[in-house]
Amino acid sequence: MQRRTFLLGGVAALVLSRTETAFAGTTATVTSLAQLQQAINSATAGARIVLKNGSYAVPSGSPITISGRHGTSASPITITAETRGGVTLTGPHSFVVSNSSDIVISGFVFRQSSTLDLPANSPGIRLTRNDFNLAAAAEHWVVVRGDGAKVDRNVFHDKSTKGCYLVVDGPSGTAMAQGTHILRNHFRDHSFGGDNGGEPIRLGVSSRALGDAGATVEYNLFERVNGDPEGISVKASGNTIRYNTIRDSVGGIVLRHGNDNRVEGNYLLAGGNGIRIYGNDHLIVNNYLAGIGGAGIVLGSGSVRDHFSGESSDSRKGNDAPDRVTIVLNTLRNNGQGIVGESQRTLPPLACRVADNLVVGDGDALVEMPYQQGITWKNNVLWGSAANGNIPAGGFTRADPKLTAGSDGIHRLGSGSAAINAASESSRVTDDVDGQTRTAPFDVGADEYSTAQPVRRPLTAADVGPGAA
Repeated sequence: MQRRTFLLGGVAALVLSRTETAFAGTTATVTSLAQLQQAINSATAGARIVLKNGSYAVPSGSPITISGRHGTSASPITITAETRGGVTLTGPHSFVVSNSSDIVISGFVFRQSSTLDLPANSPGIRLTRNDFNLAAAAEHWVVVRGDGAKVDRNVFHDKSTKGCYLVVDGPSGTAMAQGTHILRNHFRDHSFGGDNGGEPIRLGVSSRALGDAGATVEYNLFERVNGDPEGISVKASGNTIRYNTIRDSVGGIVLRHGNDNRVEGNYLLAGGNGIRIYGNDHLIVNNYLAGIGGAGIVLGSGSVRDHFSGESSDSRKGNDAPDRVTIVLNTLRNNGQGIVGESQRTLPPLACRVADNLVVGDGDALVEMPYQQGITWKNNVLWGSAANGNIPAGGFTRADPKLTAGSDGIHRLGSGSAAINAASESSRVTDDVDGQTRTAPFDVGADEYSTAQPVRRPLTAADVGPGAA
């Protein structure tokens, strides 16, 4: 009988047969896919399975199966590479998960040719510190359908074909996966050349638009994601998109379907698209948009007034005119335009509020809103050589914000800025885009004037991906 040594806290603890691998609280080190499968098959909560470094070709028809394995939130089953990035998995599949929960998959280099699916019957799956660059045959690289998934500190890179890096869906029907947490990932170099279908993140789909997902997408970096105008495509309700940085990318943040989403504290820099909005009851607050080729913020128009349960699929795919959207305390600097609307659809926004935003530019008109009757403008500050546009006279002040460039390239309020203590809003947030405390009366725009160092800055590659803290 072959025997293996298991380590507990770095000390040799047990010598067990290969059929007794990965009990709770043990660490099993394996050197082949067959041994890995045996260890997984008997793993219980708290087990840690380490696959020795190397390249492993997963045979067709024999994926690494995680079936009927259950950790707990406090003691998950962890399957990890010996060293981060030290194990490469090739072949049609890598891990295939079913009827399992609280599993951590960490440190692998994924080079498979099919989607990695986290199914609806497997909640609490975590993908962390992995490298994803799948073969062209894989349209979508990771699809989340189960509740409570966490996708953190991974890098997704170099996709040139149609499909998304990461999709959050749900079980069959119209429901969404609940509580997905997407944190400190690096999404870069998506170069699909089609008109659409190359989103780095697609959160939902039109048929699930009314499903509350409760997802949080935060502290992710997007660079050169040019596969779609929608870099973060939201097609579900009740989500938070915050503290992300999108740089040098065609894709922006688009609330394409769904209601009650919060877009807060994001940096969108030197890209093609900013923030575009459809649907109801969204909050757009504390975002900094600079160097966008198009408009910084687009408040859309609609082909339908409100989506509803039971509507036809054609109706559901239509653009829902924005109702009760609040756009406050954002800074828009030197974009193609500042805040604009759309006229290509017949239904205008209703009961929307645009207030306390700082809009600066030297190009085309700062505001161009074809539908005015459904929008309340208040206390915005405009500056630069660009024309005001058609913003109502009572909705803005033209005054110098005295913006000063920081070492990170972000322009913040300078001493004596007309934006200081000038906002009417004082309750939507507790801090500014830099993570500094706001005190009432707030300052207009995303930045609250301070001489202290920012708590948050635009993210760099060192802040995200497999090596991030």
